[in-house]
Amino acid sequence: RAGSAGKLLRMAFMAYLKSAADRRLVSRLMKEMMVVVKADATSTRGQRNVLDGELELLSGFNFNLGAPLSTVLKAAYTANINRATGLLVVELPSFVPGNYIDAPEGATHARLLSAGAAIDFESGTYETVTTQSADIELVNASVPDIVLGNQLAANSTNPLFLVLGIEFMQTVNGANYPLRDKSFNALAIVAAWRLREKK
Repeated sequence: RAGSAGKLLRMAFMAYLKSAADRRLVSRLMKEMMVVVKADATSTRGQRNVLDGELELLSGFNFNLGAPLSTVLKAAYTANINRATGLLVVELPSFVPGNYIDAPEGATHARLLSAGAAIDFESGTYETVTTQSADIELVNASVPDIVLGNQLAANSTNPLFLVLGIEFMQTVNGANYPLRDKSFNALAIVAAWRLREKK
């Protein structure tokens, strides 16, 4: 059950995992899902599952352990899930990229990434919405407030997950391209909400 749940979670965010995942992601996520399953205090032994466990424990999970979000993006942000409206949003007040983004050598710009997903672990289906910021120049000048909103279906009965990440870019001949070395890109779950009532 933990393996299947981890695979479904990875699939829901696959659009970003292509450029922000370490080689041990599968086994690390499996381990964390096992913790979630073992937190199920209502089901009998052998029947414990992720829905009756504590999916909120996944909040803070980094998909790229080599670039934890908290060490790459040091700017303050808030992450909120509104089940009634279906809006999953990350908000960052104005900050100075040169001071609050730990960029690798050669990077001239960064792009903030966010995604919200409603995952049905029983049927093996999911709904995912992604958003991105404009390219942020890595200079010592303030950027305005950034709001990354992901609009899912309202009143979903499935667990909801919100991720935030950062991708680094380089300007070449006036155009911005993602760095070939993806190891510096970060992506993490910043909010998780299990909606199903416990038995």
